Amino acid sequence: MRRSHHALGPNAYAEDKDTGELKRPHHVDLKTGMYKGRQVLTSKED
Repeated sequence: MRRSHHALGPNAYAEDKDTGELKRPHHVDLKTGMYKGRQVLTSKED
């Protein structure tokens, strides 16, 4: 009973406005490198 607030909740996902894929809110999209409409990571060239 003392640690009842330590339980893990389900992960939240939001639909990306541009691609329509599900992504974690407040996280960088690793496929595109975008965060809040800005390019923060460069994509890898294969």
